[in-house]
Amino acid sequence: MASIRRPHSPAKSQHLLRHQHPFAASSPPSSPLRHSSSASSPRHHHPGSRHPFLFLLTRRPLPRFAAFFLLGSFLGLLHFLSHLPLRPHLPVPPNAAASSQLNQLQQQQLPRHYQQQESNPGGGAAPAERGGDKLLIVITPTRARASQAYYLSRLGQTLRLVRPPLLWVVVEAGKPTPDAALALRHTAVMHRYVGCCDKLNASAADYRSHQMNAGLEVVENHRLDGVVYFADEEGVYSLHLFDRLRQIRRFGTWPVPVISDGGSNVVLEGPVCKHNQVVGWHTSGEGNKLQRFHVAMSGFAFNSTMLWDSKLRSHLAWNSIRHPEMVEQGFQGTTFVEQLVEDESQMEGIPADCSQIMNWHVPFGSESLVYPKGWRVATNLDVIIPLK
Repeated sequence: MASIRRPHSPAKSQHLLRHQHPFAASSPPSSPLRHSSSASSPRHHHPGSRHPFLFLLTRRPLPRFAAFFLLGSFLGLLHFLSHLPLRPHLPVPPNAAASSQLNQLQQQQLPRHYQQQESNPGGGAAPAERGGDKLLIVITPTRARASQAYYLSRLGQTLRLVRPPLLWVVVEAGKPTPDAALALRHTAVMHRYVGCCDKLNASAADYRSHQMNAGLEVVENHRLDGVVYFADEEGVYSLHLFDRLRQIRRFGTWPVPVISDGGSNVVLEGPVCKHNQVVGWHTSGEGNKLQRFHVAMSGFAFNSTMLWDSKLRSHLAWNSIRHPEMVEQGFQGTTFVEQLVEDESQMEGIPADCSQIMNWHVPFGSESLVYPKGWRVATNLDVIIPLK
């Protein structure tokens, strides 16, 4: 049965097109001749109808630049990797006999102490692997004088040879000076240079307690965890001493020989030990028998946690551990040690039996050597004097 389609009138088609009806024709009706000609002619395709990505890549410059940049980076990386040396690979042993021979060869090439560590894997790690070396905190009081740079440089060269970590706290009696700061920088040792009591009018001996307290404040304020040691800049120290300091758990002491000012007498100050236990003291005279502990200031060291952790102190009543400012000459060491320990049972004598001398206190007579009046030593070693 033939279907009859009723065409719209031209006026109705224009009305639907004007109001954008969904079923309106998008173009005016074409003639049969035009329709037949378009159907018979070949269909023209747009160049980017099949591959739109390639069309955008060829027409826009930015994607082309990005593609060539990635390609060049990849080629350059391949060229760099081709020049790297190849790591030699050990051949896999084909059987158990070859594996045992390889293990024997490795044991012969390893040092003896590595073999001992591998032979006892369950016995605990090495001391360096358990917690590493302790931090050494060396506090040195100093003051401006003609030989200050010499003493600081000499002590700094000794500390430079000590195995790190090490912190050198240098406390100036007064304001820090450029000459001392320059000498400390030349030593290449990690240091902290501070000044104290610049308004205090006192002698060099009275300055020392204030300077040591300033160094202890640096340790306590920053809660440094390590071993604190007071090192005089005039003293002589062996490297073996600093290795022993890292073995101190709480408080350690050792004998120190002190040379008199004239250089004719040598007095030994420090403990008498049986193994690592302190059983007595070396005394230098009848007047020193009143001291509780006969120790030199450079003859003991202690754990820094005793300064800022009150639970580790022997005397819980002390609010802070400091050097007493008003004390009789010769009693500075014993009054400070009494704040750290109660008796000899809490001390460690180092080394075993206290059988080695690890440092010397040698005064060079430089306490009265000052700059001449009217002279000034510049950094370039030129001497300038005022004209009269």
